[in-house]
Amino acid sequence: MASAAEQMAANLSWGTLGKAVELRQRIFFTLGLLMVYRLGTYIPVPGIDGAQLREFMQDAGAGIGGMLNMFTGGAISRMGVFALGIMPYISASIIVQLLTSMVPHLEQIKKEGEQGRKKINQYTRYGTVLLATFQAWGVAVSLEAGSLAHDPGLFFKFSCVITLVGGTMFLMWLGEQITSRGIGNGTSLIIFVGIVAEIPRALVQFLESGRSGVVSPAVIIGVFIMIVVVIAFVVFLERALRKIHIQYPRRQVGMKIYDGGSSHLPVKVNPAGVIPAIFASSLLLLPTTISTFSGRQTGPVMSTILAYLGPGQPLHLLSFAGMIVFFSYFYTQNVSFKVDDVAENLKNQNGFIAGIRPGKRTEEYLEYVVNRILVLGSGYLALICLLPEILRSELSIPFYFGGTSVLIVVSVTMDTINQIQSHLLAHQYEGLIEKSQLRGKKRTASRAPARR
Repeated sequence: MASAAEQMAANLSWGTLGKAVELRQRIFFTLGLLMVYRLGTYIPVPGIDGAQLREFMQDAGAGIGGMLNMFTGGAISRMGVFALGIMPYISASIIVQLLTSMVPHLEQIKKEGEQGRKKINQYTRYGTVLLATFQAWGVAVSLEAGSLAHDPGLFFKFSCVITLVGGTMFLMWLGEQITSRGIGNGTSLIIFVGIVAEIPRALVQFLESGRSGVVSPAVIIGVFIMIVVVIAFVVFLERALRKIHIQYPRRQVGMKIYDGGSSHLPVKVNPAGVIPAIFASSLLLLPTTISTFSGRQTGPVMSTILAYLGPGQPLHLLSFAGMIVFFSYFYTQNVSFKVDDVAENLKNQNGFIAGIRPGKRTEEYLEYVVNRILVLGSGYLALICLLPEILRSELSIPFYFGGTSVLIVVSVTMDTINQIQSHLLAHQYEGLIEKSQLRGKKRTASRAPARR
């Protein structure tokens, strides 16, 4: 049976959006900052030969540059000031989360409440600067190796590094402002806008290839049907939950005895989200990226690795699927759903699972349930991420919209809609409270006896 909040959300009228002034201000604030982000992707880094940049990016797009170009909305192909995008901040956040779960000192800091959260955020910012500096230096060196700099030298490298790192830090600040004063998660919305902005261009190229005869009309129709089916499949499994029934015993407060309640512990089918796909893609594309940055001057070992682990190769697909499954289990058990912490919290709240003793037994039961759910979750994630790779390698389809990009677009869209609904619910609650107060005042005023 649905709760009162769920029933209220189901009966929510979107016509109240025009009356929610604060929500409109948040939406306009978010749109304004996202427009600033899109404008920055077209401002180029100084000292680059734009004529040869496109030719170089066609070669570098096969490596990690292709994935970064998708996440940055084409900024890295134009070598804009936001060429690195928000990915260094996301990578630093993931690394800090993993270290927090494995290093006792950081775990203790995390448990200090608001003060601990601020320290963790500060460590994440420091890690963002380090990662962005390392990536920016690699980009500057590769630009010089590709003869893309007008005046190569140390000054060009430093100016390129400072510009790219400054752009990443500005995006990090932009995301924090959207999160606190706008709608939804600012970091996710920045990636979402970058992916969505590149879809029209990719769609036009795909349709153009069909018009020129490279791709048959049947394949084009099949790809569009597949995209609709994949999106529906992702929405269904991202909303899928395994609800574990939690019971609370009776409690006595003074002379009164309160009946025990019950609730549900929701466990998502895919608790790790899109993190395993990002990790696996980054690791597998690393050899191709090193080869690109070194100007194709590779030894026999690197050439063998590229031959077997190149995009579209069977070993590449198997390794990709295996890494996704591994990181799904690893990230879930260490970050997103730590069964020992959940069991401890249930024990502290006097909650228990029917037929399971609190403490160690509850932890073992939760681990058993999560591991069985992850068989489906990791398999679904691997299937969604492998599908575009197989289509591009076997059918030579240039339109790339699948895997990581679909997961990000769908999850961010659902999260943003939920945020807007929560604000509308809050506005509706405030309106109901104000009406009840006004009615109470009117009844009190009409029934109050007159004094003489």
